[in-house]
Amino acid sequence: MLVVVEEDVFKALADPTRRRILDELVERDGQTLFEICARLVTKYGLGLSRQAISQHLAVLESAGLVVSRRQGRYKFHDLNTEPLEHIVTRWLRPDPPEGTP
Repeated sequence: MLVVVEEDVFKALADPTRRRILDELVERDGQTLFEICARLVTKYGLGLSRQAISQHLAVLESAGLVVSRRQGRYKFHDLNTEPLEHIVTRWLRPDPPEGTP
C-alpha cells in the first residue's frame, strides 16, 4: 500500500507542468508517455523532452496522484484523486448542528 505524504502532494502540484499533465489526464485518462508529450506540445507549446515529462510523471506517481500500469509493451498513466480528496476533506468541517452558534 502506498503511503502518501501531504507535502509530496503539494510539491507535485506546485509545478505548472505537472498541473498541466494532471489536466490532460482529467480530460483523457490512461495515456502513454508519448500521448502526454504530444498533447503538451499541441495544447501548450511545451517542447519538453520525453525524459523531462517522465521525471514529472515520477514526481506525480510518488505523490500518489498518478498510477501507472503496463499493458503489453505500453505503460499507461491514470489519474488518482484520492490524495486530493484527503487534503480537501481535512479542512472541511461538517455543518454544525442547528441551534449551535
